[in-house]
Amino acid sequence: MIHYIAFYTLKDGVTSENIEEMIRMSRSRLLKINEAHNVRSGRTIQEKSEFPFFVSADFESMDKLAIFREDPQNLKFEREVIQPHTKDCKEYLFETEPGKDIKYS
Repeated sequence: MIHYIAFYTLKDGVTSENIEEMIRMSRSRLLKINEAHNVRSGRTIQEKSEFPFFVSADFESMDKLAIFREDPQNLKFEREVIQPHTKDCKEYLFETEPGKDIKYS
């Protein structure tokens, strides 16, 4: 199982209300994608944070993650929610199954 997490820096002028809407939209859109499991999103609780918003999900394989990236719901989310409000993203991938050779992920 692959765990994907993306941390976002926000554009100037993004409000807490904008972040709340980003959280709602990420859940409503990304949960519709069959390849994505355990979709989560949220905001930081630290006052000063480099990454005030995140999205994470689990995928059965790297192939499923690739399908997710090209899914129309994800592309619409990226275009309508992420691009207008964020300026940078740091993505990380983790294998969560103990003993699994990562070349088979």
